[in-house]
Amino acid sequence: MLEVTGLRVAYGGIQAVRGINFHVAEGEMVALIGANGAGKTSTLKALARLLNAAGGSVRFRGEEISKLAPHALVSAGIALVPEGRGVFPRMSIVENLQMGAYCRSDKDAIAADIEHIFGLFPRLKERARQMAGTMSGGEQQMLALGRALMSRPKMLLLDEPSMGLAPIMVQKIFEVIRTVASEGMTVLLVEQNAKLALETSQRGYVMESGEITLTGDAADLLSDPKVRAAYLGE
Repeated sequence: MLEVTGLRVAYGGIQAVRGINFHVAEGEMVALIGANGAGKTSTLKALARLLNAAGGSVRFRGEEISKLAPHALVSAGIALVPEGRGVFPRMSIVENLQMGAYCRSDKDAIAADIEHIFGLFPRLKERARQMAGTMSGGEQQMLALGRALMSRPKMLLLDEPSMGLAPIMVQKIFEVIRTVASEGMTVLLVEQNAKLALETSQRGYVMESGEITLTGDAADLLSDPKVRAAYLGE
């Protein structure tokens, strides 16, 4: 579904991503792990066209998308749940969810999908008219994920969904991520919690200093001595 070849991202003269290659198959959940500054978020931002890549090719379902406008990617079937959540703070939960469906015109289906999101996250339904900026970090993460799902994407890009959340909120968020993935959603997960990411995914890539240094089945990476030493604290 997604094929990335030679992707480079630069900030001025600093190479944040150094010509990486990876792919994600349809219906697959793939983790991209690594330390702070490894280039994970820069990679996702380039895929979502929030950053201009310095070089390389990104193909989605066989089509080159590296020059598309960010909003066109949503219509093409890619939705990003950004690091830091990025909800619209002065809009209600319902309004944020409606914004996730801005590229759609099927009003009845949009209303049904909002109810589906409320089924996944009952806490959002309890606070449906509350301003998003007054919610806790965990509730905002629920909303950011729900908003992305409202576009009915074919692929989800998740950037650090556990960051700054209490363990019970992390558990709930990942329950929903697993549910969505089990229903056939293709997912690329960037996550600093390497153990959680690999336990949730089928395959993984390890990034170091802008390069992919290891790849393999998630279970194999979990048992790899290098990964365990560098990212699991062993």
